[in-house]
Amino acid sequence: MSFDRFELDPRCLRVLDKQEIHTPTLVQELAIPIVLRGRDIVATAQTGTGKTLGFTLPALTLLSTEEIPYNAMLILVPTRELCTQVQSVVQDVGEGMGIRSAAIYGGVSIERQTEKLKRGIHVVVATPGRLLDHLSRGNVRFGELKILVLDEADRMLDMGFLPDIKRIVAKLPKDRQTLMFSATFPSTIQRLADSMLRDAERVEAGSVSQPVETVRQLLYPVKPEDKPRLLLEVLEKEEIVSTLVFLRTRDRTEQMAAVLKNRGYSIGQIHGDRTQAQRQQALDGFRSGRHKILVATDVAARGLDIVGVSHVINYDIPPTADDYIHRIGRTARAEAEGDAITFVTPMEFQALAAIERALGQNLPRAEWEGAPRVLTLYHPPGSKGSKLQRRSGRRRLRRR
Repeated sequence: MSFDRFELDPRCLRVLDKQEIHTPTLVQELAIPIVLRGRDIVATAQTGTGKTLGFTLPALTLLSTEEIPYNAMLILVPTRELCTQVQSVVQDVGEGMGIRSAAIYGGVSIERQTEKLKRGIHVVVATPGRLLDHLSRGNVRFGELKILVLDEADRMLDMGFLPDIKRIVAKLPKDRQTLMFSATFPSTIQRLADSMLRDAERVEAGSVSQPVETVRQLLYPVKPEDKPRLLLEVLEKEEIVSTLVFLRTRDRTEQMAAVLKNRGYSIGQIHGDRTQAQRQQALDGFRSGRHKILVATDVAARGLDIVGVSHVINYDIPPTADDYIHRIGRTARAEAEGDAITFVTPMEFQALAAIERALGQNLPRAEWEGAPRVLTLYHPPGSKGSKLQRRSGRRRLRRR
């Protein structure tokens, strides 16, 4: 199937041709016709499968069929980085259609954003907190809103945005089209969907509880004090081209950044205490290849589309299976291959069990000198595992 099969605005198709995008992904194939029919939708799909184009192409096509009022479309996203990323996609598609857009998020000058809003834009891409600031100041109104999009809806609920979202939605016209796109669909999303959508169609592209098949997963049992040494060994032996290293806290991210810099690695870092300018500089450096390593908290785990990430390393094991799926989804994007490496300490066996239970399999263990034993609580149906992981289930570090 090609995009020509959809009734998209020809100007959208020209943008796709210019970017050499010719075949829709599964979520795009399922979602675009529904959105074009003006229906509400809840679409779930794995990370890296093109959800942004899945709502941008049909939504801008609908807007272009008549004179477009200002603030006709609102896209709510959880993070600053995702806000600028989504807005860049909207800008690329809408530029030839005369559709203007702006990214509205915190950490930067509110005055410059106010100027853009008052000059008039058609599509507002915003984080909830900063948008509420503008609403309270009377800088923006949505009396003629046609389309509302909640992107990464599950993440917004994880980050406690639900009260803000409800306040924003209360200021929007009830006669609108609502599009909800998410990588996972917990019960909290269902409750939100029920309160915001009208007779919505539900589509699921692939198994959203599983990583894409092209990501290779590997587990390293490790003592807490051996983690820095193991990370340096992995970075050396894997000959990593471009890697994301995820850590649990801001302080640990700063400490690891210092360790890697002292070893001569060119790195960027992202966490909540960094300014927006610092975070954007780190992302730009990573995307351009100036930084081979990006160390980050879960701020970078969802929504960011960074081409060519060869490895994701969970230096600290994520707290939930959903977080694990989202983290490793930063590699093996758009049908590319990638590696996901996770460090686990003996005390983290319960977090590991939750991840393996969600995956329906035990992750292969790497064999390396100094590896401790980690309890294996999950045993797939038909397996003969014991409580302690078997050495035969381990795999040696792959050399390239």
